[in-house]
Amino acid sequence: MIPPHRSWLYVPADRPDRVRKALAGEADAVILDLEDAVAPRNKDAARHTVLDVLAEGHEVYVRINDPASPQGTEDVRALAAASSAPAGVRVPKCEDPHELHRVADTLGVPVLPILESALGVENAWALATAHPLVGGISLGEADLSADLRATGDDVLAWPRSRVVVAARAAGLPSPVQSVWTAVKDLDGLRRDTLASRRRGFFGRSVIHPAQIPVVHEACAPDPDETAWARSVLDRLSDSGDAAWIDHTGRFVDKAIVERARWLVTIADGARAEKGRDR
Repeated sequence: MIPPHRSWLYVPADRPDRVRKALAGEADAVILDLEDAVAPRNKDAARHTVLDVLAEGHEVYVRINDPASPQGTEDVRALAAASSAPAGVRVPKCEDPHELHRVADTLGVPVLPILESALGVENAWALATAHPLVGGISLGEADLSADLRATGDDVLAWPRSRVVVAARAAGLPSPVQSVWTAVKDLDGLRRDTLASRRRGFFGRSVIHPAQIPVVHEACAPDPDETAWARSVLDRLSDSGDAAWIDHTGRFVDKAIVERARWLVTIADGARAEKGRDR
C-alpha cells in the first residue's frame, strides 16, 4: 500500500542535476517525469536517467507517457527490464481500464492513473478497480479543463467529487490534489490545499521545491485534533467499547474511530517522512 505522502515532486527525468537535488530534498515522494516535462528528442536520455536512479536503489515514482502511445510503450518496456522497480508508476491520460490493467500486469508495481479527460472522469470507478495494483487515482486538472473547454474553478467541482468518491468506494487512499501552477503564489497554494483537504483530497503534486513546505504545513493535522484522535484509539484499545461519550462531550462511534485512525496515520506518516533518509 502506498503511504499517505504529503508532497509529490515532479522532476524532469532528462535533467539529472535536478533529479539529484530532488532526491536530497524535502519532498515525501519524488516523481521522475518522462511525459510532459521532457521534449521528444530527450525521451531516451530521460529513460536512461530513470534506470540509473532505480539501479542505485532510490525509492522513486515514475510518470510514464500515455501507454497507448509509442513513447509510452517504450517507457513500459524499459521499466519492465529495469534491475530495480519503481515504488509506483503514474499513468497519464487514463481512460481505458483494460490498458491500465495491461500496464499493471506488465510492471507488477502499484499504478496510479491520472484522469485528464471527460471520458477518464466518467470511467473513474472502472479505473479505480481495474487491477489490484491500482494504488490511487487523481485528476490532471489542466488537461481536464482543456478537454471540457471550460475555465474557472467551478467546473472542476463535480470531477473532484467524482474522483474522491470513486477512490474511497474502491478502498483507495484519498486522491492527491493536482499541481498548483502559479508557482510564486504560495498563499494561494496554501488556501487551495486546505480547501482540497476539506473536499477529501490528501497530499499534492508540486513542481517547485518552494511549494513543498507550504503543502506540508497545509496537510499537517491539527495537534489538538491529533491528541484527541490518539485518546480515542487508546480508549478503544483499553475498553473495547463500541460507542461512548469522550472527555470533550463528543459522541464516538465506528465512523469517528475511523477518522481518528486516519488522523493518527497521517500524523505518524508525516513524522516518518520527516525522519526518512532517502
